[in-house]
Amino acid sequence: MNKSDLIEKTRNLLNGGSCCKSKSPCEEGVKKVQAECIVNAVLAAISEGLKKDGTVQIIGFGTFSITERAARQGVNPRTGKRIPIAASKGIRFKAGSKLKEIL
Repeated sequence: MNKSDLIEKTRNLLNGGSCCKSKSPCEEGVKKVQAECIVNAVLAAISEGLKKDGTVQIIGFGTFSITERAARQGVNPRTGKRIPIAASKGIRFKAGSKLKEIL
């Protein structure tokens, strides 16, 4: 699933009402542009949360966290020459209990 698929799936879920506890926000129908705005807002909120706090926990879904990778030596597979690899940060996701049940 890519971002376009996610936007379309979000739109369908919002219009179908299965995602909302109260049907009032979804009664008029959500347009694709609105669904894209919602998806972008959620992704931006997760990104900002990671930047600020280092972790974002969504109960039942999972936890996003930042991991640090130390600098190390690598090997160029073509030449066999050793090359330095700089330290970097990565993102880790640990699935929550409800997501694990679904899978």
